[in-house]
Amino acid sequence: MENVVSPVWIRYFGLALYQATYQAMQHFTDNRQADTVDELWVLQHPPVYTLGQAGKWEHLLNPGQIPVYQVDRGGQVTYHGPGQLIVYVLLDLKRRHWGVKSLVSALEQAVIDYLAHHQILGKRRDKAPGVYVDDHKLSALGLRIRRGCSYHGLSLNVDMDLTPFQGINPCGYAGLTVTQLRDLGINDNLTQLNEQFLPYLFHTLQLDPINKITPHD
Repeated sequence: MENVVSPVWIRYFGLALYQATYQAMQHFTDNRQADTVDELWVLQHPPVYTLGQAGKWEHLLNPGQIPVYQVDRGGQVTYHGPGQLIVYVLLDLKRRHWGVKSLVSALEQAVIDYLAHHQILGKRRDKAPGVYVDDHKLSALGLRIRRGCSYHGLSLNVDMDLTPFQGINPCGYAGLTVTQLRDLGINDNLTQLNEQFLPYLFHTLQLDPINKITPHD
């Protein structure tokens, strides 16, 4: 992993429909050039289940009325909903000489470092990407690398209704429980979390934000 800081655009989308965002990530990745500036997309989604490329439908136990999309990221099934911070990482890994393991490690480390600031021990698990606190999953990862560039990213449970996780085997693990920052005693809202967590992400991803953009800019 090279220790070179790269510029990045930060785009805030608020509450964004999943399918449109997914298609936009693919379009951005397919059309970026060698000198295209990397981007981080910061947002939430309305309730949705997503199933990874090799995901098994039997891990959807009781989706109810929540829509399900099978997508091209790695991993199994997860849930996205309001009150969950999502950061999609659209990075040129080839340009920075990173592999997917370096990216996964950097994403996990940002969450671990943020939790350490709050005196909470976050842990990794072998063969189960993400960050866990006391065996409860707090942050999930799912990535796709195309043409040497990444998209999809991480989700961090902040202050949300965790009930829909009971309708799936989270990340393909039966009986896996999930947690969120509110239940760990961190009561920051999403705006505050963006200000506090994203700098950890900039550090581990070796990024220098050059501008922050909302959909109305």
